[in-house]
Amino acid sequence: MMKLGVLDQSPVSKGQTAGEALQQSIELAQYTEELGYSRYWVAEHHNTNGLASTSPEILIGQILASTNRIRVGSGGVLLPQYSPLKVAETFRMLESFYPGRVDLGLGRSPGGGSKTRLALTDNIEKPLSSFSRQVKELQKFLYETISKGEVHFGVHARPDTPNQPELWVLGLTDRGARHAAVNGTGFTFGYFINPSHADEAIKVYREKFKPSVGLKSPKLNTCIFVICAETDQEAEEMALSQDMWLLQVEQGIETRVPSIDEVKHHSFSDREKEKIKQNRNRCIIGTPKKVHKELRRLADTYGIDEFLVITNVYDFEKKKKSYRLISQEVNR
Repeated sequence: MMKLGVLDQSPVSKGQTAGEALQQSIELAQYTEELGYSRYWVAEHHNTNGLASTSPEILIGQILASTNRIRVGSGGVLLPQYSPLKVAETFRMLESFYPGRVDLGLGRSPGGGSKTRLALTDNIEKPLSSFSRQVKELQKFLYETISKGEVHFGVHARPDTPNQPELWVLGLTDRGARHAAVNGTGFTFGYFINPSHADEAIKVYREKFKPSVGLKSPKLNTCIFVICAETDQEAEEMALSQDMWLLQVEQGIETRVPSIDEVKHHSFSDREKEKIKQNRNRCIIGTPKKVHKELRRLADTYGIDEFLVITNVYDFEKKKKSYRLISQEVNR
């Protein structure tokens, strides 16, 4: 049976505040929980006015407190900017409040430009190549497996919890897949960013996977843009705001989600039109039957039974309806 989850970047639509966007994240988590979605992950972005989730661990706590069953996690904490001990303690704290409901997804992204990254690391140059080592250290803190003679022997991540959060590594290529595989974590493939690498990344993860204390066999899911409406025409109109949003984010122009009216009054160059066409490869847009058919095709192609759905459109009520229509069709 296909499982559905949510990836939420807390996008800010033009005309609303970041605080309103964050409140909508909580509302959407409550709504999708009632619809039967199994996971709700929140992203981490910095130095951008259009993505409000700068501190996923705080937003995770708010969502956990506002829901009852759905698993809540990060998609993902940018580990290269932080210390494994601090991340382990933060998520152990969440696990102690909400046992069995916490996911810890880890990303290798720098979190922004070079200036932003240096600000996050307090001007300390931390190489991204240390990511795999940091994942290993994080696991040792979570599972209390630091051996005598290691530099951190005697340091314990607190508070004590009988079980630990599920550990995932996010990736866009075979490199991210290898990080997840060799460390024995779950793997989330970012189809919504880099669909052309899906074959290779998923194959590498399965072939190179090594069991760990936290995970004995491969476990993976895929994140994808989805916009669903009762008719193809309505879905296409909703997608206009996401089309332009993706274009402007990639151009470094604007990260707030534009209204459909703004998009309709914009004159796109041939180059922009071609880029929008390319970006549609990262998305599924259409009626519930079309969306389900495409998700099933991807599931069969890659052997994946869990999708994290991301929907960045201007109208929040239409976004909620999109999640409802997908769930109703998949669970029919």
